[in-house]
This record gives sequence, C-alpha cells and structure tokens, in this order.
Amino acid sequence: MPPLCESDMQVSRPRAALRAVARAALMVAPALSLVPSIAAAQSSLDPVIVVGTREAQPLSKSVADVVLIDADTLRNSGAGSVGDVLRRYAGVQLTSTGGPGQNTGYFLRGANTSATVVMIDGVRVGSATLGQASLESMSLSNIERIEVLRGPASGLYGADAVGGVIQIVTKKGQGPLNLNAGVAVGDYSSRLGDIAVSGAQAGFDYAASLSRETSDGMTAIRGDRGSPSYNPDRDGFARTVASARLGFTPAEGHRIGISATQSRLNAQYDSYEFGPPADPSGDYRNRLKTREAAIDYRGTLSPIWTTTLQYARSTDDSISGLADAPRFKTTRDQATWQNALRLAPDQQLVLAYERLEEKADGVLTDTLKRTNNAYIAGYSGQFGPAALEANLRRDDNSSYGDNTTGSIGGSYALSPTLKLRALTGKTFRAPTFNDTDFPFYGHHDIRPEKGRSMELGLNWRSGASSASATIYRNKVKDLIIYNPDPALCPPTDDFAFGCAANVGRATLKGATLTGAHRMGNWNVAANVDFLDAKDDITGSRLVRRAAHQESVSVDYDTGVWSAGATLTDIGKRPDVGATLGGYALLDLRASWRFLPQWRLEAKVLNAVDRDVEPVFGYQGLGRQAWVGVRYDMKGF
Repeated sequence: MPPLCESDMQVSRPRAALRAVARAALMVAPALSLVPSIAAAQSSLDPVIVVGTREAQPLSKSVADVVLIDADTLRNSGAGSVGDVLRRYAGVQLTSTGGPGQNTGYFLRGANTSATVVMIDGVRVGSATLGQASLESMSLSNIERIEVLRGPASGLYGADAVGGVIQIVTKKGQGPLNLNAGVAVGDYSSRLGDIAVSGAQAGFDYAASLSRETSDGMTAIRGDRGSPSYNPDRDGFARTVASARLGFTPAEGHRIGISATQSRLNAQYDSYEFGPPADPSGDYRNRLKTREAAIDYRGTLSPIWTTTLQYARSTDDSISGLADAPRFKTTRDQATWQNALRLAPDQQLVLAYERLEEKADGVLTDTLKRTNNAYIAGYSGQFGPAALEANLRRDDNSSYGDNTTGSIGGSYALSPTLKLRALTGKTFRAPTFNDTDFPFYGHHDIRPEKGRSMELGLNWRSGASSASATIYRNKVKDLIIYNPDPALCPPTDDFAFGCAANVGRATLKGATLTGAHRMGNWNVAANVDFLDAKDDITGSRLVRRAAHQESVSVDYDTGVWSAGATLTDIGKRPDVGATLGGYALLDLRASWRFLPQWRLEAKVLNAVDRDVEPVFGYQGLGRQAWVGVRYDMKGF
C-alpha cells in the first residue's frame, strides 16, 4: 500500500460575496455557537458528551472545544455521507479522489488525516499502515451521534490526536420495540436502503441495523488535466454496513454489552498500467472490509466509584488495484480499564490503563507488530464560576519508545450566559507502519511528531441562541513527510528515490466561529473557519488546506412538513503543482409526514451543479437529486 505524502503551497483569501453570506447568517444567529447543532439549540436540557474527559459530562461544562452532532441533526441534515456531516457541523475540511465511495481525507484544525483519532463506540479504528480511518466506508444509518473534540487531545487519547478526536456512537436500544426503515433512489443510478430494529425489555437492550447503497457514479479522473489514468468509464461503488449492539443489566448500575460493526466497500477508480504506452482501461477497484467488535462491562461499584472494562478488535482489510492486486490487512486489539472516582459532586478523577496491539500483514513485507501500554490520569472540577480540567498520559511503545503528553485548561463564567475558556497541551503523532517498514520508503530512524498547542475561547448561550469564538495555535516539529533527497535518508541503496523523513516544522493556527438560533419554526446554524497552516521552514501553506471554510444551514419545520438548505463554501487550496479553485455547494432538502409513522423525503445535493475538484485531477459529483420514503414505528 503506497504511503501518503503531503507538501505545501499558497492558499488564497475568501471571496467577498460569500463573506457577505456568512455575515448575513451571523446577523440572524446573534453570535457564534458552542453547539452548531440545530437540535441542541432547541433542547432545554444540557446534552451530555463523553469525548471531552472520557467520562460523561454536560456539554456546557466542557473546557475543550467539543461539537455534538446529535440524532435529530443527523436525521434531518439530508447529508450524503459522514464526511459531509463533519464538514457542515464541525468545520472539518475534506479531500477526496472523486465522488462518493472514493478515498476520503480529513483535516481537523489543519492537521494531517493521520493526525486525527477516529473512534467507534470507544474503539480506535482505521488502517495502521496508512494511519487513517476510511470515512467512505461508513454509513449514516447506524449512527446515533457524533462527538468531535477539536484540538489536541494526546493527554487523553495518545498518539495521533493532534487535530482532535472524532467519536462515532452507534445506536443503542431503549424503550419498546421500534422498527425504522427507508428506501431512496437518486441520480447516477443510485440506490439506498436501510432497516433497523431496537428496544429494551427484561433487562436486555438491543439494536441492529443493515444498510446498502450503490451508485454508478461518474469518472473520478478529470479529462482536462492530461492524466495518464483518465478513463471515461463510470467509477461507481457498492457499500454494505451491518451493526448490532446487545446489552444486559443484571442489576441497577451494572451493564454487560457486546457490539459489532462490519462494512464492505467495493469502489471502482481510475489508474493505469505502465507502458509504453500507459493503459488506463483496466478495472481498478478498492475492495475494503472493516470490522469492529467489542465486549464491555460498566458498573457502579459504590457511590463514588464507576469502573469500565472493554476489550475490542478492529480490522482493516484492503485489496486495491486489479483483480490480482496485493492484500493489506491491519488488526488492532485494544484493552481498556477505566475508573471514574467522584471526589465531590462537581469533581471527578479518571484513572485508566490502555493496551493497544497492532499488526499488519501484506505481500510486500513480513508481518509487522507493535504494542503500546498507556497510563492515563484526568481531573475535572467545578469551583463556583470556575472550572479546571487536567490530563496526563504516559505511552510506552515497542517501536518508537516512551512519550508523555498532557493538557491543562480552565474556564470562568463571566455571567450566567458567557464563559471564557483557555487550554494548552502537548501532542505527538506516531509513525505508521508505512513510515517505518514500507519497502523503499520507510525506516526505523523515524521519530514521532511532537507538538505544543494553546487555544482561547469565548462561549455564549441564552435560551434558543448560542455562540462561540475560538482562536488556536499548534506548533509541530519533526513532521513526517516524503523527502525526495536520498542524502537525507539512511545510507543504503534502498532509498534511491527518497524516503520518509523528519524534516519539517509547521504552525497550525486559526479561528473558529459558530452560531445557532431558533425562532418559532425557523432554525439557523452557521460555522466560519479560518486556517493558516504553514511549513515554518519554507513559509508555504500545507497542501489541500483552504484558508477559509463556511457553512450556513437554514431550516423551517412545522412538524408535518419541513424544508431546509445548507450552503458550504470552500476556499482555494494549494495542491502538488497546482492551486485548486474554491467552490460553494448548495444542498436542499424537504420532507412531508403524510402519516404519523411515514415520511416522504427529497434532497438535491450540489443543487447549482458546481464543478468540484477536491484533489488535483479528480472531480466530485455534479447535481444529484434523491427521493425516498421512511417508516418509523414510534412516529416522527
């Protein structure tokens, strides 16, 4: 599997017209919100998150910059993928080698894709060779909520949490039996169907879902860039995702659970066989199978002590290329013992031990293994208007040695509606198996990337209106990048064309402004992100990062019918040898509840048919209309 490499170029400034759109939206939403979720602004209850401290806490008390994308937001967003949801509501920048089903990268606060931790139900997922999770293999149908911790979090989650953490929580059974199902059809011969059952009875809770999506798509490679990979055939995909969760509560405060998720993705893409001449006519496919399975116990042992035990395995099994392409499989076994000690009503100490075993098998290398033992301590406390959070983590890795990271932050309520917060911490990114062992690229002289970060935020919330503004700065050294100069590689003939190297320093800084407001049947949410991600040595901007990205969502809901629109604007981005043009996507959605349990749904993605080039030489889909029907036994 080839390594992923990145370089740096110049990014342009935002366009005046879309600045005006963002300003207009922010006038409707009186400021910038702590929760860019429309549904959260509607709720009178303070939603609970886990990602900020590894234990449940009210979102309003979090010192970190956390975004909650809840079930109502997911259900009503009309988004086409997990990546689209993250871009709209959490300000995550995306890259993709084509349309839906193609390889997707993600930049959280400008950090590399491999520098953001992705978890499903507390289980770290993704390829240990590439160092990233496959968003393109995930389905929205089995997701209950998404929590995004924006900003460095190595003190809690260890290696790679430089940009932050994306925690995906699947649906859990509760209440009486419920059946939910839907079907939809769309342009490009697209089809989507899903079904789910859930409930709880006699101490058992259960939830299971199955979804299937197919599309003929369009050619992923643009025909106007002179790429030898260009093939005018359609590059479609098929994705099947199944998940199940089962729990048993033998006594109040004690639950034993098992969960499993499997995804199969078969996506066509364009490439070519070396000539001469180059031949792009082959049937190239990315056949990816991912699995996550876990067993856990959570129990309240005393009024002050809650313990959690979890053992989990995640696998990433990939065959990418022609029919005889090589296979790469990585496995992560994760064991966690976590204890939450309630020192006082508003003070908590979290102590945890975590062991991670990683293994990679492939035809190009021998089986690779490494283990990591981590010891974690976290404290959170409220002292009247003030709050304090501190975390410390020690990682002992068999391949790259010991690392100690941590963070400390605090907040102060200036008034019942206004809170000031600050946070600083250390991070590191571990080398992937590609960086250490991929033939003619990796070597064991590679060191982990290390960083220091700080941020300052202001949060405001009053009734159905909320707002926040955050500025941040993250200094990273020993960047792991592809270096083409053999002189900077170990002295061997294996690296005639360069190698992985620690040759860079970077500064990731920016500002995030978000806002949400509800007025009668109207809901408005807005996100504005400014990013300055530079290589400190060359002074150039890191590739594929836009200097700005904005998203504005407006929805009108009467309870029987609803209509909404989202405008997402992405600025110009540098890429290798080119500058990618900025673009704005307008997505429209509507629904009609014609019976209490039945809803007709329609959406149009990229409604104005904008030309999208997510990566140089590749293209996204044009306008795509969908129409479908959904049934929910409990009613909408």
